[in-house]
Amino acid sequence: MRITQSMLASNSLRHLSKSYANLDKYQEQLHTGKKISRPSDDPVIAIKGMFYRTNLTEVEQYKRNLSEAYTWMENSEAGIEQATQVMHRARELLVTGKNGTNSAESLKAIAVEIEQLRADLISVANTQVGGRYIFNGSDTVNPPIQAGPPVTFNMKRTDFTVEVSKGVKLKVNIDPKNVFDDKLLDENGTLNQIIEFFKNNNGDPDQLLGKLDEHFETMSAERSELGARYNRLELIDDRLADQEVIANRILSENEDADMEKVITDLTVQESVHRASLAASSRIIQPTLIDFLR
Repeated sequence: MRITQSMLASNSLRHLSKSYANLDKYQEQLHTGKKISRPSDDPVIAIKGMFYRTNLTEVEQYKRNLSEAYTWMENSEAGIEQATQVMHRARELLVTGKNGTNSAESLKAIAVEIEQLRADLISVANTQVGGRYIFNGSDTVNPPIQAGPPVTFNMKRTDFTVEVSKGVKLKVNIDPKNVFDDKLLDENGTLNQIIEFFKNNNGDPDQLLGKLDEHFETMSAERSELGARYNRLELIDDRLADQEVIANRILSENEDADMEKVITDLTVQESVHRASLAASSRIIQPTLIDFLR
């Protein structure tokens, strides 16, 4: 086959064009830090990247869900803590007032303080976080207790759950009746009976003390159950943190370019390109203009 000058020039231009394409590829990898810039560069890497990125997005969403779960549980814990302090104070006042050595004015003062304790418990039961009632089950729009008068109860005991991991939903609220029971707070509840005892000396203080202790035990059991779920939440948090690290590492290994290799390949390609230019300058036939210089 006869090799013509036109064939030599065409081949030289084709190889130079390919060399430029390789230079562009390595320079783009160097600038972006990524192996590919479009799916057509390597479909396998692109498909794997979509899968790994989906996993990472899921983990990030679950971590945001965890933040909401922590908010609910920590505020629920704070509410139970305040309710516990109120119960301790009510018990102290009852023990102090039933010993028979207090004046009528002192007993009335104790009754007034217990009224304030009852009002404080009602306000805690109506705690809102982010505009949502956290002590009314899954009904986060309506308050569990209407302060009145008269005081009315509309407590829901349904679970409010948050998806904290794939296929795992965790209850983040408490059973409000175990902490803010109507038997404790309503018009005929234990606290009002204690108030009636101090105002009108009507009732058995020892029996009232036993009722207070029963409420306190129920409250403590609910607090323990919440603590157990909080511990589980922390374990899930640790596991998600590990999954996020692994997902980021796998995504990086799939998509990120090896910068040392890219720099080496770019340097080699530049040398090849310069050699191609030098060879092409000798292959392409001189023109009349070259002789006129």
